[in-house]
Amino acid sequence: MSYENKILQMKKMLKKAPKTEQPSKTIFKKPNVPIYADQWEEAGLKRIDNDFGVVFLLEKHYSFHYQHGNFQLGELYHAFQLWKCTDQKHPLALTDDKNLVFYDTETTGLKGVGTQIFLNGILEADRDHNRFVLKQYVLADPSHEVAFLWESKLWQEHKTIVTYNGKSFDWPQLQTRFTLHRKDLPKLPEQKQIDLLHGSKRIWKNDLSRMKLSQVEEEKLGFHRKGDIPGYLAPVIYLDAVKNGDPESLLKVLEHNEYDLLSLITLYIQATKLLCEGIQEESATTYTNIGKWYGDLSDTEKSRELLKNVTKQYNNSETGYAYYHLAFQQKKQQSFEQAYQSFKNAISFIDERQQIIALIELAKIDEHRHQNYEQAIYYTHQAYQLVKNSALWKPDLKSKKLREIEKRKIRNEKKRLFPGK
Repeated sequence: MSYENKILQMKKMLKKAPKTEQPSKTIFKKPNVPIYADQWEEAGLKRIDNDFGVVFLLEKHYSFHYQHGNFQLGELYHAFQLWKCTDQKHPLALTDDKNLVFYDTETTGLKGVGTQIFLNGILEADRDHNRFVLKQYVLADPSHEVAFLWESKLWQEHKTIVTYNGKSFDWPQLQTRFTLHRKDLPKLPEQKQIDLLHGSKRIWKNDLSRMKLSQVEEEKLGFHRKGDIPGYLAPVIYLDAVKNGDPESLLKVLEHNEYDLLSLITLYIQATKLLCEGIQEESATTYTNIGKWYGDLSDTEKSRELLKNVTKQYNNSETGYAYYHLAFQQKKQQSFEQAYQSFKNAISFIDERQQIIALIELAKIDEHRHQNYEQAIYYTHQAYQLVKNSALWKPDLKSKKLREIEKRKIRNEKKRLFPGK
């Protein structure tokens, strides 16, 4: 048989081959209603039945005049107005409440596929009734997870999600749970994220010793929790409530979550006021951090304005870092004399690493702009001694840095002895 005939015969055989059957889609089996459902309803949790099982909901409403710490919740709309009145582009900027969700979760652990979200806390504005609506969805038990995730409605449309450490924890955890149930749930869309933990770090670095939300509340938002449970107990309390059916302690977890969500609103208000208004009541460190943040966002005009105001309105001992960051902006704009003076003003009030950098910058300006090689050698020597006596550097890095500084010193000594060459 010819090669061509063999090919034709094989094609006929392929056409006659039976089609493989497609596996039938698994039908979702709805889990049984927990035996403690009535107990949870009697405690104030509303039972919701959907196609995937049971979810419990606690819903609360707050007027715009509701006071949480130092702020009324309705001041959020003043914060929007502040952003509208500025040309600044900033990662925290919002101008309205459209699709805005303040979001916080409670989970059965901190990581791993076995970790489940058992509480989805969602706080949204209701402009029609001049209020905020808090909805806390509680996982009935682990077998009802699909029902729980579905009911959150976070899969429905694109939203702006405001969290505290949610970009690193809450949202990735939610994505993981949706992915594990992808055969039953729609895909969770990518959402715009505003993580106020990162914003708090940028604003209050070196001003707050810790960035735990409860500490930010007490020191910056004027809110003190009373009778609040420690967050690390939440998983134990939930699992105990599922095991015993008693929701009394579980309601304290919901209260903890409620505080977190209300504080997200007031934290956003305070952060906006600090970022958009002039210097008022915060420390020099805070406003220096904000000025540096704007500089990192390439808004040099706003950054320079803030840093200059810090140097004018605070004592010399408080302005070292403002002068330090201002000096680099002035140098970038080729305002070398201003940068030179700013570095000098900073040196006595900044940490060791930054002192070394500032001394070398002064030496550069003296060498290349002033041709004052004697002074350049002086600053270089000061930097050399700081590195030599420092305990901050690893031996290999210290040796490398000392060689760099020594090279600069030798070059300036040659220029001093043989000027013009």
